[in-house]
Amino acid sequence: MHFGAMNFPVTPVLQEIEVFARLGFDYLELAMDPPMAHHSTISANRAAIVKSLQDNKMGLVCHLPTFVSTADLTESIRQASITEMRRSMEVAADLEARKIVLHPSMARGMGAFVLDTVHGYAMDFLSEMVSLAETLDLTLCLENMFPFNGIGVELDDFEKWLQRFPGLMLTLDTGHANIDDRRGKRLKGFLDRFGRRIGHFHLSDNRGKRDDHLAVGQGTVKFAVLVDRIKALGYDDTITLEVFDADRRMLVKSRERIEALLTTP
Repeated sequence: MHFGAMNFPVTPVLQEIEVFARLGFDYLELAMDPPMAHHSTISANRAAIVKSLQDNKMGLVCHLPTFVSTADLTESIRQASITEMRRSMEVAADLEARKIVLHPSMARGMGAFVLDTVHGYAMDFLSEMVSLAETLDLTLCLENMFPFNGIGVELDDFEKWLQRFPGLMLTLDTGHANIDDRRGKRLKGFLDRFGRRIGHFHLSDNRGKRDDHLAVGQGTVKFAVLVDRIKALGYDDTITLEVFDADRRMLVKSRERIEALLTTP
């Protein structure tokens, strides 16, 4: 298994690489958000970032921008957001990222009252991203979201998207799946229905109400069930610990807990 950690975009990327390397992680998942990890900043510092990753023997997964609005009802905002995504993916390809993680579009504001329109924009956007990823020879992994997102929360959305785009993979986020579903039915559903389409994992814990990004074992996510299914699927690839504790040692403790579950008969 390959374990990674995600940068805090307020901190310089080179500093984050050094921290995660010292903690023994296999790769950086680069959240491409401002102020310190916008695609323009990453591109300007490309040589230093590539060298640091190579010197530290770390791989790279890129996470496309989070705080954009790719299904916004205002045309200019929607198009600007799509441009940001497109340019970020091109920079990720230039960095030779192993995988690209993408959030589905959001239904915000008045969009909640015209969901058919928003879903149409979301599908158009996803189609463009899938096409660009294929052109750039990138593996695109679409992430399940939490209920506030309004789109890409439940299994039916992913059924539609994964059927339409055979090359699209799933990033399964345990924290997102756990919100408003403390019995774990949504997480189990994703594993059971789409197990063979999972190309990446985000692991964090919460108590079922907010996306707290707690360390593994601090909330109600059923990690033992998750790991049993991972082993049954034969998955042996990238797992990012999305643990956003100020004490970075919680990342290591979370990794060790998952490793222990993986080695338990």
